[in-house]
Parts: sequence; C-alpha cells; structure tokens
Amino acid sequence: MQTKGKFIVIEGLEGAGKSTAVSIISDAIQAAGHQLVNTREPGGTAMAEAIRECVKNDWPDEKVTIQAELLLMYAARAQLVQNVILPNLEKGCWVLGDRHDMSSRAYQGGGREIDSVMIDSLRKITLSGFEPDFTLYLDVEPKEGLKRAKGRGELDRIEQEDLSFFERTRDRYLALAAQDKNCVVINTMQDIQSVHLDIQAAIQQYLEK
Repeated sequence: MQTKGKFIVIEGLEGAGKSTAVSIISDAIQAAGHQLVNTREPGGTAMAEAIRECVKNDWPDEKVTIQAELLLMYAARAQLVQNVILPNLEKGCWVLGDRHDMSSRAYQGGGREIDSVMIDSLRKITLSGFEPDFTLYLDVEPKEGLKRAKGRGELDRIEQEDLSFFERTRDRYLALAAQDKNCVVINTMQDIQSVHLDIQAAIQQYLEK
C-alpha cells in the first residue's frame, strides 16, 4: 500500500525503553522536516482507548479469555488504522507508533500461544496487508525488563504474567524481527548512552535512504 507519509513503529517488551525511543525518533523525524503524529496501541482513538482499559484492567469476577484479548487488540487496531494512521499518511504526515501488529503476533501468538492461523485471519480482515515502513525492536531480557517496569509503578493485568510468558513473547519477537527486512533490533541491555546512540543511528540511516 503506497502512502505519502511513512509509518514508523517501536516494539519491545515492558522495560525495553520505548518511551525514550519515541522521544529520540520523534525529534529526528521532525528535525528532518516531516510533520509527525504519535500513536500508541492499544489506543489512539476514543474507542480504542476504551478498549485499552478493557484489555489492561483486572476483572475480578471473570477471566479474560485469550480469544477475547486477541479480538480486542485487533478491534482497537482497526479503529486506529482507519481513523488515524491511514488518513494522516495520505496527507503526507509521518506516523510514529508505540506498538503495532508485531505486538499481537509476539504477545498473543508467542506469549499466549494462540495459533498463527487465527492471528493471520484477523490480520487479513483488519489490516489488508498494511504494514509499517520501518520497525525498531528494542530487545531486553524479560527478567531485566520486568524489573525496570516494576520500578515505574503498579503492573497491569498483562504485565503481571509469569516470566515464561515474556520469554515466549521475546522469542517470537526475535523470530519476527529476523524475518522482517524493514526491522532493526536494538540491544537495550547495553549502557543507556550506547542504546540512545544505536537508536539515533538507526533512524538517521532510515531517514537518509
């Protein structure tokens, strides 16, 4: 799908440093003279933000099924893509997303172990082949990432999963990144300055293409 703007996505586990990466990449894109719109998933529209609350909250009297979680993720994504991402790309704006479809394939496909056939069917229905132009995957060891996330405050329903869930999620992320020619992996287990320099180098290289 050809658009006038570019869609850049930042992916990674909890504690990988996505918020910092968003700031670095936003500055670089705008310094290059592009109009920029920032989004997050799930969320980014009024309805998608309401879905985000459904997904992340604990429901004391009922179990959130993995099927419901998956469907809600794609419902929120459909709203965001059609109402925010595509219209802005068509106008020539660049869009920077904090998470996108790779998250569902990693968390629900890897972590929850949902069959890829089900996920691919939802991707076809909601995205019709639409993909990011460039993805930056911030890789962190799950144990360290969760330690960092806990340092920020209370964890949400998904963040409270056990370590093995995040290990499966990371494994799937790495497999997906290896298959994606438009994805760059950043090692966030380095010192913070090296991480920042690697992020800056990756976005500058993309901007210069």
